[in-house]
Amino acid sequence: MNVLSDKLKEVLPAVLPITVIVTILNLTITPFGTDLYIRFTVGAFLIVVGLTLFLLGVDIGITQIGNLMGSSIAKTNRLPIVIAAGLVLGFVISVAEPDLHILAQQVKNVTAGSIDKTDIVLVVSTGIALMLALGFIRILYNIAANKIFTALYLIVFFLAYFTPEEFMAIAFDASGATTGAVTVPFILALAVGVSALKKDSKAAEIDSFGMVGIASVGAIVGVMSMGILSNPGQLTGALPSADTRSGSIMDPFIEKLPIVSEEVFFALLPVVVIFAIFQKVSFRLSYSATVRIVKGLATAFVGLVLFLVGVYGGFMEVGSTIGRELALMENRNYVISIGFILGLVTVLAEPAVYVLTHQIENITSGYVKRSLVMGTLGIGVGLAVALSVVNILSPRIDLWHFLLPGYIISIAMSYYVPRLFVGIAFDSGGVASGPMTATFVLAFAQGVADAVDTASVLSDGFGVIAMVALTPIIALQLLGAAFMLKSKKRGLDSHAK
Repeated sequence: MNVLSDKLKEVLPAVLPITVIVTILNLTITPFGTDLYIRFTVGAFLIVVGLTLFLLGVDIGITQIGNLMGSSIAKTNRLPIVIAAGLVLGFVISVAEPDLHILAQQVKNVTAGSIDKTDIVLVVSTGIALMLALGFIRILYNIAANKIFTALYLIVFFLAYFTPEEFMAIAFDASGATTGAVTVPFILALAVGVSALKKDSKAAEIDSFGMVGIASVGAIVGVMSMGILSNPGQLTGALPSADTRSGSIMDPFIEKLPIVSEEVFFALLPVVVIFAIFQKVSFRLSYSATVRIVKGLATAFVGLVLFLVGVYGGFMEVGSTIGRELALMENRNYVISIGFILGLVTVLAEPAVYVLTHQIENITSGYVKRSLVMGTLGIGVGLAVALSVVNILSPRIDLWHFLLPGYIISIAMSYYVPRLFVGIAFDSGGVASGPMTATFVLAFAQGVADAVDTASVLSDGFGVIAMVALTPIIALQLLGAAFMLKSKKRGLDSHAK
């Protein structure tokens, strides 16, 4: 019961600030009606309950499976098995990622089904699988993370030249959306297991970071390749019209329940099958330990269903409605300011950010304070969302005007900051772009794009997750550089004394 309470305390701060902001806006400058507001509050309640249960299930079930898999891989000490494990597990765990399903559903909705949800999930999961295998090879052969990231982003920039504009923002958004509540803990557990193959414990600790960042590049490459190979022609996008039907407020939730339940069942099924196979041939856990993991998987299933029903039933619709209404106002400063506030409260309330900031403070023995990291990330992500809005409002500005120099700066910095911070920084992009970014903030940006005549919901409405994922990479490498300078100065001061 205490564990459930702890998870609830993690989730509430992530949802409550957005709920308060929506309530204030509904009562002041963007009223959107009682029925839609009630649906939003029901959706928010389901998100809180669902995300709480889901994260509990992830801890009890999915993360434990990841730890066991990592240990099993470490025991084999054979490269072919390590690569095969990366391919299979990378695909399986990405398919189960809720943030990816939300993004894929948004793409399907905006394109009126021209880009199928299943296609997005499969190509992204394939990309994650390939990059996870590459990440394992990097660890085993002690290849520096900055060299890997340089090579990978050169490939990304090359593919970007041939990628249709409509797929560009979706590709970069996928990199942030796919590294969420399921993928991150599982990948980190696998990375620790594979890193244990190395005899040098210090090198193993450093190399266990960066895996999430490498895997997320697979999502970009996957979607870009899909855009190039499918040659879809001119795609158009528009937000689905708001649900204004008369009837019960609960109808949208009830309608989504069987559809979402079926999708979640098939998303989690590969994880269950993999666990069953490994339990038979490798794990051989006790009855009580097996039952505990099965209960965790069942809890994750129920939680994920409730979470997605809450998201689709009214939560995201309010986000797009607010974005649309603010963008239609004569004073565009309102929509930019609200974008900044949404980015700020979203990242500060993200549970995974608290884990990351504590981790950085511990690794640096307190030299880099978590309050400084939190403030840097908050301002950075707030600016990322605000700049995304500016990108939508300004026809002369494109997403790549921000992403290209941003990633060039990130790669260049990786050659000068401490090696440990490189891995942490590139991992942190997935940490910052969590459930609230993939749901409410993305819907907000699409609402803005829908209201602006010069913008496209497809090419401009997507991209906000990409911006949110980029900011921490730069911010945390800057902190790494500051830590390095502070350490050098401290060494000089000690020498002088």
